[in-house]
Amino acid sequence: MLTRSQEDRPKALVIDSEPETIRDFIVAARRDWQLIIAPSGKRGMHAALSSAIDIIILNTLLPDVDGFAVCRVLQESPITCRVPVIFLTDANSPQDRLRGLTCGGVDYLEKTCAPEEILVRMRIQVRRRILASPPATEAAPRSYEQIVLLAAMKFIRSNIDTPCLLETVSRETGVHEKRLSQIFRHHTGMTVGLWTRQEKLRKSMTLLATTSMSIHDIAKEVGYGSACNFTTAFRLWNGRTPHQYRKASQDGSLPSEMASNENRKSRIAS
Repeated sequence: MLTRSQEDRPKALVIDSEPETIRDFIVAARRDWQLIIAPSGKRGMHAALSSAIDIIILNTLLPDVDGFAVCRVLQESPITCRVPVIFLTDANSPQDRLRGLTCGGVDYLEKTCAPEEILVRMRIQVRRRILASPPATEAAPRSYEQIVLLAAMKFIRSNIDTPCLLETVSRETGVHEKRLSQIFRHHTGMTVGLWTRQEKLRKSMTLLATTSMSIHDIAKEVGYGSACNFTTAFRLWNGRTPHQYRKASQDGSLPSEMASNENRKSRIAS
């Protein structure tokens, strides 16, 4: 059993706008845990980033930012990236469970789960975190904007084969579209759409140089509707067609010219 000494108790952050729906769990958890309860996603993120948290219990259904976005953003902070997140929610479809686990959650439980089981799972995750933690080092500080930017970039990269509209990226990071656009412009000098297009083409360059995939398949892999559209965008970006780029990468004439790509990047904005 975990120590009952107040100062030695591990700290759990519960992010739930309706804590009364998990009252039995909260009562049981207070015996051995220091609890911080946040009633919204934004308050939860602030609490996680400003306190030494050992574990996060997170509802997906929040009034401002959904739990998936909260988890995704916290994964990008050096303060919270190793803090285990257990989803505890009424949203329990297979799609919800998959989404929770792929965005960074270590477990996904229904609110009907017995409090004793939730507590056991919490202890397991905290032990795992302690055993897996590398030696303490000074973490590079990141601003909230940098954390959001990294979370957005990771989401775009993981969904590079689909249209990542500003509205979608905004929803998945819990940041208003206007604010997200400002963050991208400030830190990258580009809009979300332009950065996404460049990322698609950067990945296509890697696939062309390192695989034998067809141009059609590469176009599909990076989210273009047709090989023709992909070829046009790639030529504007790189100054060569995909076939020419692949040939150059194979015969060794590519490296000396790669620097010139930087002068062509702005072309795909048109």
